[in-house]
Amino acid sequence: MKRIGMILGIICLGLTLSAQPGTIATRPANPQDGKILTMEETILSRELAPENLYCQWLSPEKLLIRKDGRWQVMDINDGSMSGYKPSDSEMVAFTNDKSLYIRKISEGKTIPVAISEDSNITYGDFVSRNEFGIDGGIFWSPDSTRLAFYRKDETKVTSFPLLDITTRTGSLKEIKYPMAGMDSENVQLGIYSIASGQTAYAEAGDFGYDTYLTNITWSPDGRFIYIQVLDRSQKHMKLNVYDAESGKCVKTILTEDNDRYVEPFDPLYFMKGSNDIFLYRTANRDGYRNLYLCDYDGNIRRLTSVDADVKYIGNDGRYVYYTSAEVSPVENHLFRMEIRNLKKGVVKAKFGNPQRLTHEEGWHDIALSPDCSHFTDTYSSLCVPKVINLCTSDGKIVRNLLTAEDPTLGYAYTEISLGTVKSADGKYDNYYRMIKPKDFDPSKKYPVIVYVYGGPHSQMVQNTYQALLRRWEMYMAQRGYLVYVQDNRGTENRGLAFEQAIHGQCGQAEMADQMEGVKMLMDLPYVDKDRIGVHGWSYGGFMTISLITNYPEVFKVGVAGGPVIDWKWYEVMYGERYMDHPDRNPEGYAKTSLINKAKDLKGKLLICQGAIDPVVVWEHSLSFIRECIKNNVQVDYFPYPCAEHNVMGKDRVHLHDKISMYFEDYL
Repeated sequence: MKRIGMILGIICLGLTLSAQPGTIATRPANPQDGKILTMEETILSRELAPENLYCQWLSPEKLLIRKDGRWQVMDINDGSMSGYKPSDSEMVAFTNDKSLYIRKISEGKTIPVAISEDSNITYGDFVSRNEFGIDGGIFWSPDSTRLAFYRKDETKVTSFPLLDITTRTGSLKEIKYPMAGMDSENVQLGIYSIASGQTAYAEAGDFGYDTYLTNITWSPDGRFIYIQVLDRSQKHMKLNVYDAESGKCVKTILTEDNDRYVEPFDPLYFMKGSNDIFLYRTANRDGYRNLYLCDYDGNIRRLTSVDADVKYIGNDGRYVYYTSAEVSPVENHLFRMEIRNLKKGVVKAKFGNPQRLTHEEGWHDIALSPDCSHFTDTYSSLCVPKVINLCTSDGKIVRNLLTAEDPTLGYAYTEISLGTVKSADGKYDNYYRMIKPKDFDPSKKYPVIVYVYGGPHSQMVQNTYQALLRRWEMYMAQRGYLVYVQDNRGTENRGLAFEQAIHGQCGQAEMADQMEGVKMLMDLPYVDKDRIGVHGWSYGGFMTISLITNYPEVFKVGVAGGPVIDWKWYEVMYGERYMDHPDRNPEGYAKTSLINKAKDLKGKLLICQGAIDPVVVWEHSLSFIRECIKNNVQVDYFPYPCAEHNVMGKDRVHLHDKISMYFEDYL
C-alpha cells in the first residue's frame, strides 16, 4: 500500500507541467460526463467523503475500531477481531446547571463537589471562551483521588440579549459576552479531595482579577498542579507550580514575555518515568512552535531544532514522537528523537538525530499506542483519498487497516491544483488551491469566486485529499466558476512572524496577501477580470467585506456570513490578543472597522447571519446595515432566525442555495 500511495502521488505531480506558474501538484478532472452534485449532496451527504475507520488505543496490544456502525477490538499481534463491551467507569465528573458533581458508577452514588448558588458562577465547565486550547473544565489527578476544576465568575461580564422567536410573544435569552476593552470573567482553579471532601483553590492571582489560567497539568505523582498563568494583555506568562493539597504556589519555573502576545496552547508533557522532567511547547523562544526539555528546577533546553511548527505526539522515556511541518507547510509528518542520559537531568541529557517515520507524500495524523510500541498512521494527499496503516514505532508497516476508494469517481469533479504565490512582503510562499470549471476550455474566460477565511489558527490549504476542498467549491466549479482559496499571513503552521504579521491591524496583511493571489489570477488568460466575487464566513465574512469595500474595482459580488464588523464588539480573549486593548490601539481599531467602509461599497453584497449567534453577535452585521442605510448604500441581508454562528441542518442547505444563487444572479 505504501507503494501505491507513492505512485499516485507521482502521477499527481507529473501532471503539473502544463499548469499555471506556481502550481506544485494537480488532481486531474474526473470524466466530465459524470454526475452533477445536488445541493443536498454537497452539504449533507457523507457518502462523498472517503471511507473512514475510527481507531482508539485501549491498551498497548488492543486497538478499538469502529466500522460500519460496529465496535470491534483488534489484537495487533495477529490481527484477530473480537466484540467490544464498554466497561463502567469507576467515577465520572460532570457539570449540571452550573454545579459540579462526581458520580460513582458502581455505587450509583452522586457526590456534590461545588454547588452554584449564583447564576453568574459556573463550576467545571470551559472558560476563556475556549481560547488557549481550553475545551473543558475538569481535570482528574493521575490516581483519580483528586479533581481539579475551573470556577468561572461572570458577575462583571456584560450580558447580551438573543431573541427567541419560538415563543408566543418572543423572549430574550441573555448570554454573558465579554467584549474587547470591557470587564471579563474571573477564573479560579479548585482542587477537590475525594478522601476529605474539601476543596482548596490554587493561589494563582499573579496578575490580578483578569488572570487567565491555561493548560492545567498534573504531575505524574499527583503532588503538584502546573498552570500557565497569563495576564489580561496576554503579553506575560508564568509557568507556576501549585501544591495539590493546599493550593499554595510553590514556585515559578519559567516566564514568557512578548511585545505582541504570548499564546500558551499546550499542557506539559512529562517524560515517562519522571515526576519532574517534562516537554514544553512554545513559539515564543525561537519563532516556531518547538519542543523544549524542562525540569522542576527551571532548566530548559530546545529539543526540536527546526524552522517549522511541531506538535507533540508521545514519549516512552527514551524516544519523543512529534509531527512537524518541516517537510512542507502543507504536509504533516511523524518524527522521533532519542534522549539519552535523561536520569542525569536536563542539562546532561544527550539528544539524538531526528528520524522521519512517515515517508508517503501528504498529511499524516498519528495515534500512538500507550507504550509507544506502535502507531496508527492515517494519511491522504491530493490524489490519495485515505490510507490507514498500523506501524511499529520505527515506522515499519505491520498491516493496512484501510485503503479507501475515491468516492467522487462517478461525479464530474473538475481539476484541482495546489500551488504557491508570494506574500505581499515577498518573504513567504503562500499556498493556494484552485478548482477549474467543468468542461474547462483555456480559450474561454471564466468568472472567479475567491473563498476566504484568512484568520488565526486556520489552514485552508493542505496536501490532503482534494487539498482540503469544501464540496461547495466543486458545486460551483461544476456550474462554470473558477474557485480560488489561499492561506495568507496570520494563518497557522508557518511560525510566529508569519502569524503575528496581523497584530494590531487585522485584515490589512491578509488583504494584501489575498490580492497577490488575485493579481496572479487576473494574469491568467482564461480568467474574466470583470467577474470576480468573494465569499467567506466569520473571519472570512470580515475579510469578504474588507476586500469588496477596499477593492471595489476588483470584486463585483460578495457574500459575507456571520462577519466581524468592528473588533471592539468581539470577545476579550481573542480580540485583545490580535488587536490589543482598544485603549492602547485606537488607531488600529479605527483602521480595521468596517463601519467606516460601508460608504465605500460599490458592488453587490449579501450578508447572512444567524440571528442567535453567540460568537459574532448580531450587533456586528446590524450595525453595518444601519451604516449602509445612513449612506444610502444598497446591501442585501438574510438572517437565519433560529441559527447560531454555524448555520446547520436544512438551514445550511438553504444558506448555500442562497449563496450560490446570489453569484449566479449578479456575477
